[in-house]
Amino acid sequence: MSTDPSKTSGQFHSTKGTVKESLGNAVGSTNLQQKGKTEHAAGETEYNAARAKGYAEGTGDRVTGKKDQVVGAVTGDRSQEASGNLRQDKGEAKQEVNRSMF
Repeated sequence: MSTDPSKTSGQFHSTKGTVKESLGNAVGSTNLQQKGKTEHAAGETEYNAARAKGYAEGTGDRVTGKKDQVVGAVTGDRSQEASGNLRQDKGEAKQEVNRSMF
């Protein structure tokens, strides 16, 4: 089992915690309310950590892609240049998906 943060898992636990908290409010259970708040907060933390990780990975792809693109252009290696362009584009897309946090 992976210990990496997951946006999907984070959203699941955030939503599940909100449901627990609401149910606790409805039935008057402070214990269930607190468990819900705790699970919601943990889910939000995991979701945001996954977004930060994705953004950082995108940054790495952009930097490596740009380096490969420049080296390929300077040396005349069109394959490396094209590969660098693709990796840079991939990094930009990954950052964009995870950008709203920053």
